[in-house]
Amino acid sequence: MEHFEDQTRVNVGPQGRIVIPARLRRSLAIKQGDTLVVRSEERRLVLEKREEVLARIRRRFGSVSRGVSLADELIFERREEARREQAG
Repeated sequence: MEHFEDQTRVNVGPQGRIVIPARLRRSLAIKQGDTLVVRSEERRLVLEKREEVLARIRRRFGSVSRGVSLADELIFERREEARREQAG
C-alpha cells in the first residue's frame, strides 16, 4: 500500500523547473548540490539520488565476477537459443 504523508503540490515554473519543498528535502536527506536522476515510470516522474541508483545497480549485479562481460554473456545465450530453435 502506498503512503502519501509526504505528498504536496508543486508548480512547474519557467523552463519546466520545480522546487522540492524543504520538508521533503529534509525527510529525504536531499542537499544542495546533490545529483538526482529523473525517469518516467507509468506516467509519473520519479526522482532519486544518484547514489541510491548506483547502490541498487551494485546490489543487482554484485554477484557478477570481475572481468565478466554481461554483454558477451547475453550474446552467447541468444546464439545458443537460436541454435536450439534451428535444431528443434
